[in-house]
This record gives sequence, structure tokens and C-alpha cells, in this order.
Amino acid sequence: MGKMVLVGKCWQESKLLWHIAFPAILTAVFQFSINFVTVGFVGHIGVVELAAITVAQNVVEGFAYGVLLGMGSALETLCGQAVGAGQVDMLGIYIQRSWIICGATALALVPTYVFTAPILRALHQPAAISAVAGRYTRWVVPQLFAYAANFPLQKFLQAQSKVWAMTFISGVGLALHVALNYVFVTRLGHGLFGAAMIGNVTWWIIILAQFTYLVSGCFPEAWKGFSMLAFNNIAAFVKLSLASAAMLCLEVWYYTAVLILVGLLKNAQLEVDIMSVCINYQLWAVMVALGLNGAVSVRVSNELGANKPKAARFSVIIAVSTSAAIGAVFLAVFLAWRTELPRFFSDNEEVVSEAAKLGYLLAATIFLNSIQPVLTGVVIGAGWQTLVAFINIGCYYLVGIPLGFLFGFKLKLGALGIWAGMSIGTLLQTVVLLIICFRTKWKKQAMLAEGRIREWGGSSETLPAATNGGIDR
Repeated sequence: MGKMVLVGKCWQESKLLWHIAFPAILTAVFQFSINFVTVGFVGHIGVVELAAITVAQNVVEGFAYGVLLGMGSALETLCGQAVGAGQVDMLGIYIQRSWIICGATALALVPTYVFTAPILRALHQPAAISAVAGRYTRWVVPQLFAYAANFPLQKFLQAQSKVWAMTFISGVGLALHVALNYVFVTRLGHGLFGAAMIGNVTWWIIILAQFTYLVSGCFPEAWKGFSMLAFNNIAAFVKLSLASAAMLCLEVWYYTAVLILVGLLKNAQLEVDIMSVCINYQLWAVMVALGLNGAVSVRVSNELGANKPKAARFSVIIAVSTSAAIGAVFLAVFLAWRTELPRFFSDNEEVVSEAAKLGYLLAATIFLNSIQPVLTGVVIGAGWQTLVAFINIGCYYLVGIPLGFLFGFKLKLGALGIWAGMSIGTLLQTVVLLIICFRTKWKKQAMLAEGRIREWGGSSETLPAATNGGIDR
């Protein structure tokens, strides 16, 4: 009888998780695939262009993406906990505060796009790659502001489990992106400039469509128009946003460091091309985990906001188990197809051959990165960003990067050594987060969530409120 009850609870929680996770995964894959498709089309122009656009996307755009994703993730904590507590009316104010903060952050990041070439040269990247990457990032500045608008929109919709419209919009945007690249890059030969302009158009079509959905009347309680209340308590919002940004940036920049270190190797252009192939496939797989990241963040924040700590803990167990199973499937797929997958990005046989040799490490890393983002989602849902920022510093920058440098340069293992050393840092961080998640006093976290809602705009009358579905608490 007890086993049947447990199975029923697992099934119910899985349904709640996948109700959010499945469209969130599709949305993440569709939106990531915009850059994935751009690399695929540009990679066939030439090896310099392939290396340049990968460095631009993973070093400069990755830097900006990490900052803006982090600044927007404060909204994920607050919106999720507010929905759980029945304070839906605060979501419209929260998203406006987040737009103000993310917009200002994007403006501050513009110089990194304008001065990409000298920045990359200062990081000792090859001159040809730096020059081409510098031209590309100047052309895609509009995408920087699209990211600033996109992340708050995503968190607003995810917190209310309204993800399918965003999925549809992203899918249509991706299909348009593929068609435009084929016409203007492949058929008409507009090259890197054409690819950059098409990316700008695609992203802003997605943003305008999502904003239209937001103001269409589908959210009468959550969106009541623009308000000056968005400027109230903005300092506290900035504080949580900065903690979120620090935590996520330390993760995103860690993988940026892989490319920077590889760019210092002998025959750097070939090594960067090889790593470009592996990183793009790794990031594609991570997008699936990020869908679960968003789902578990919503589940944990909703249950904590509703003062249901046991349900929050159970959500963590189900999400981690699910992500591990998905990671095992990815591991098998990448092991089986490791010799053929690199051909999507390059026609160069040496690049394809050397990338295939990294297939075993790629598969193992993908398995690990199927679990780690889900744990990050738990962190965001619970509001532990500051603690995890320090954990990331220790695991990534005091262990992973030194080991990568040791294996890659001192032991002369090249790109394989750099990646292996840094994967050890990721493994250590994942283990630490697992220990924290399963030793946490969730009742205390629920009390902290209630205090956060009261402090930043919630009223006391509706605290706590029940969420849709869930398990017996």
C-alpha cells in the first residue's frame, strides 16, 4: 500500500514538473538553436568564420548572456514564490523592475560588443579570429537588448506555467531564421553580415510577439499596465539580481575560459574549431536541462511560497532523478554518433576527425551537465544565489581552471586536457550542490520565502496559499 502511495506521488509530481518542463525544454532548444543554426551556416563559409563566430558567441555574447540571464533570474525567485503565495498581482511590477535593471545592464555591456577585437587580442586569441569576431559582435548589438527583454518575459510566463505560447513563438522564429539564412547566406551569399542581421530580425520578432501576448489581456491579474511602482524597492531587487548574476556568470564564464585557454595552444585555429564543434553540441544538450531547470525552479519557488516545504523537497528529488535519466540517454546517443555529429559544423576532415576523438569526454560531460543545471534551478527557486556564487568560485576557479591549465599545458594534453580538468571542477560543484539540496532544512526556507514576499510587496492576507496540484504536505 505504501509503495502504491509513493508511486502515485511520484507520478503526480512528474506531471506537474513536465507540465512546465516540456514546453520550457522546447522553448530553450528553439531559442538556443537560433545561434546553433547561425554557426551551422557560417561554418560552411570557412574555418576562420567558424572559429570567429564561436568565440564571439561563447566569449563575448556568452559573457553578456550570463550577466543578463543572472540579472533576470532574480525575477524567477520572486515571481515563483509570489505565485505560490497567491500574490499574482505583484508579477507585473516585478517584470517592469526587471526590465529596468536588465535594460540598464545591456547598455553598460555595449562597449564589450564594440571593442571585441581588442579584447580578444588582449586575451592572446589569434589575430584573424579576433578581427572577424569583432566585426560580427558590432553587427549584433541589437540582440543584446533583445536578451534584456527576453529573460524577464520568460520568467514572468514560466512562473505562471504559461509556457506554450512562448514555445510556439520561438518555434516559428527558429523556422523563419533557418529560411532566411538559407536565402541570404547560402543562396545570395551575404556571408557573416547577412547572418548577423538575420539574427537581429529573428530575436526582435520573438520579443515583439511575446510582449504582444503579455499585454493581450491573457493576464488580467498579473499585468495591469505600466506603473511607477516598478521603481519602488528597486535597490533590494538589484541586490538579488546581482547575486543571481554573480552565480550564473561564474558558470557561463567558466565555459568561456575553455575557449580562451584553447586559443593559447599551438595551432590555435584548428584547436578552437575542434572545441567549437564539441561546445555547440554540449550547449544544445544543456538547453534540454535548462528546461528542467526552469521547471524545478518554478516548482520549488511555488511550494516554498505556499509554505509547503516537504513538497519542495520532493520536487527536487523527482527533478534530479529525471535529469539523470535524460542525461544517460544523451550519453548513449553521443557515444553512438560521435564520428558523424561534427560534420554538421565543418567540411574540414581534420576538424571532423579530431572532434570525433573527443566524443567520449563530450558524452561524459553532457551527462554531468544534464544534472547540474537542474540543481541550479533548485538554487534559484529557493533564493540561494549568494551561497552558490562562492561555491562556484571554489569549484570552478580554484580547482577546475588550474587543473585544466595543468593538464592542457604542463602535461601537454592540449584541448583534451583543458576540458578534462575543467570537467572535474564541474563534477565537484555538482556533488556539493547535491549535498546541500538533500541536507537543507526546507521548513526554514519556506519561512524565508514568506519574509521575502512580505518585504517586496506582498500583502499578508493571502499568505500562504495553495498551488495547483501537488502532493500531501
